[in-house]
Amino acid sequence: CGRGPGGYRGGRTDMALRCAASLAAGRQPRGPRREGTVRWSSAAKASAVKINEKASREKILTLESMNPQVKAVEYAVRGPIVLKAGEIEKELRKGIKKPFTEVIKANIGDAHAMGQRPITFLRQVVALCTYPNLLDSPSFPEDAKKRAKRILQGCGGNSLGSYTSSQGINCIREDVASYIERRDGGVPADPDNIYLTTGASDGISAILKILISGWGKSRTGVMIHIPQYPLYSAAISELDAIQVNYYLDEENCWALNVDELRRALNEARAYCNPKVLCVINPGNPTGQVQSRKCIEDVIHFAWEEKLFLLADEVYQDNVYSEGCQFHSFKKILYEMGPEYYNNVELASFHSTSKGYMGECGYRGGYMEVINLHPEIKGQLVKLLSVRLCPPVSGQAAMDIVVNPPVPGEESYAQFIKEKESVLNNLAKKAKLTEDMFSKIPGVHCNPLQGAMYAFPRIFIPSKAIEEAKAHKMAPDMFYCMKLLEETGICVVPGSGFGQREGTYHFRMTILPPVEKLKILLEKMKDFHIKFLEKYA
Repeated sequence: CGRGPGGYRGGRTDMALRCAASLAAGRQPRGPRREGTVRWSSAAKASAVKINEKASREKILTLESMNPQVKAVEYAVRGPIVLKAGEIEKELRKGIKKPFTEVIKANIGDAHAMGQRPITFLRQVVALCTYPNLLDSPSFPEDAKKRAKRILQGCGGNSLGSYTSSQGINCIREDVASYIERRDGGVPADPDNIYLTTGASDGISAILKILISGWGKSRTGVMIHIPQYPLYSAAISELDAIQVNYYLDEENCWALNVDELRRALNEARAYCNPKVLCVINPGNPTGQVQSRKCIEDVIHFAWEEKLFLLADEVYQDNVYSEGCQFHSFKKILYEMGPEYYNNVELASFHSTSKGYMGECGYRGGYMEVINLHPEIKGQLVKLLSVRLCPPVSGQAAMDIVVNPPVPGEESYAQFIKEKESVLNNLAKKAKLTEDMFSKIPGVHCNPLQGAMYAFPRIFIPSKAIEEAKAHKMAPDMFYCMKLLEETGICVVPGSGFGQREGTYHFRMTILPPVEKLKILLEKMKDFHIKFLEKYA
């Protein structure tokens, strides 16, 4: 085992440790640096084995010793049902016979994975930023080159590979502010209130981290609607905050009712300090688009009860139903007058992942935070600086979302054609899904007004509920698992999003291509009818 570093000849224990490591690796250990055969005494062998046994001591990090808040985190969108889908895919690749030939993953809003084509202009700009030598290529339009050059000028060393400021590239934040002003009909936006983020999720988590404080009955309560997107419940669990549920009105197309908000708030004040109100509009998983009157009522409620508003608006481009329109919380807040606009604290979020872009992998996003206390603003920047900066390619992608080609530019016609094609196709699939579910006995589905999901209510017979209990599963998890095993269709049980007691749902995306979606819906119809017959 020879000398240690610097010529130090280790003692007997040092030698035994290194020899034990050699034995564990299946190698004959080297002896001291002298000629002749290495001879092991019985004592040396016993010592090496004993030390090797000690090397496999009990782990420091176990389920019992880990952070209990992390253990409490659940994320149904990538939960047990998805793990099972992965196992089935492996079995199919091995040639194991199933009653289907592929797994259709309708569990997550991953547009490109489901076959949606990227927006050409966005990819051109990101490609130019990534490999600036392409700026000399005649294959790229001048309006794409212009945007790429501007983004690169905002990067250290004119490289997408450099860190940016923690708040994001300044010129992109300026473009976000301009976009918000256009979207909201001239309502002013300040680039200093814009924070580029790693998808919308990063911004939501950061704001929640700053908001949560206190202990016992003073611990921060976060009001989230049920059904909800599991990011919120996961972040609340991780931060050891108190989740305060308020229920959307399923019988009224998942509308948000202020009386229900007040009920939830008053009950929660007995055990926590509710100070955050979260709203997703258009809704996930429920697909509703809140009316202007509803948003006014929510803002008034937040102002009256001194609640910090979080408006998750990542589906703002995804509105399909006639008579529905996206209204940003900020725009309506401004139009309600200075008493509201100068006082209600609001953080709103957007992303490259949804809309017509579907660029989930770039992890681009932004948040705008208004009426934040100046000292808290410094604390937020400090918190964001810990993660250095959001992905710079994601920042570039976000810039194209907020600064797309305009009339008169070379790429405008193609951009508009691609954008409208995606959105029209989604609208068609939303109606197709809604119509199909309305024909299935024991299934009720509200109109899919926006976003990219259906969240139908399903009837599950009592016999199936008893069998689910025997398998220690929630009834809708049991239903979804059977659906996966018999058809290859992967959806997420409603229990992962929350639902009223005694009701059962599942969430599925409407993202598969139209023809595949038709097949999927027909399979679901056949499965549900057979399920009802089996467990009636």
